[in-house]
Amino acid sequence: MSEGHPPTGAEARLNTSVAHNARVWNYWIGGTDNYEVDQQVGEHVAGMFPVIRAVARADREFLGRAVGFLAGERGMRQFLDIGTGLPTVNNTHVTAQRIAPESRIVYVDNDPIVLVHARTLLTSSPEGVTDYIDADVHDPEGIVRRAAETLDLERPVAVMMLGILNFVLDADKARDIVRRVMAAVPSGSFLVLTHPTFDAELGGAGNVATMEFWNANATPPITARSRAEVTAFFDGLELLDPGLVPCSQWRAGPDSPAAVPQFGAVAVKP
Repeated sequence: MSEGHPPTGAEARLNTSVAHNARVWNYWIGGTDNYEVDQQVGEHVAGMFPVIRAVARADREFLGRAVGFLAGERGMRQFLDIGTGLPTVNNTHVTAQRIAPESRIVYVDNDPIVLVHARTLLTSSPEGVTDYIDADVHDPEGIVRRAAETLDLERPVAVMMLGILNFVLDADKARDIVRRVMAAVPSGSFLVLTHPTFDAELGGAGNVATMEFWNANATPPITARSRAEVTAFFDGLELLDPGLVPCSQWRAGPDSPAAVPQFGAVAVKP
């Protein structure tokens, strides 16, 4: 960009002096779309909570299994991915369209660096469609309204909320967001969700100090929740087997990895 011309649009919103979740997460899974401040904070968090890299990988692998299951066994052809994060490999549309090329995917995020890289998410198969919405999870009606330009909301939709509700600090607001989005999609739709936990039996106790450090040194602020609190997001929905489990172990087969302090589940709207 030439001197004397201030950045505009997504670039104007970029703040490379403060670590940001999307970029730190990208760093933990081996990506390159991050800055020195993200690497520094990422290394500090990993020093406090060494399992975090395993959590990041497990969350990504859960996405692949869940999308593959829904597109393959359940015949889903529409996906609304809220809080998609930075594009890496095997994004939602890649997995879905590998199974069903006609699949339609809408990505949603409000991180400016994700917007800058959104073109990577728009490499749809010729038969299908991908779209990207620059929107905030706190505006579910806006998300649904814009998603309806690409998705047929009279047909089932797989709503994906992987690692996004932990940035909605108020539990009532987080539950309300889920209710409002799921109310806009028909019977036969799915909710796919992951969420970090404080639960000690999954090693989540280390999340307490780690998240305190994060909230003092990075953005956006984050929280973890108990099993009961995460279960409440599925009120009115039917959890599919194996229910709410560590995301590393959801339908992972007989040699499933060790449990991580990140719940994962898929539920259907009756």
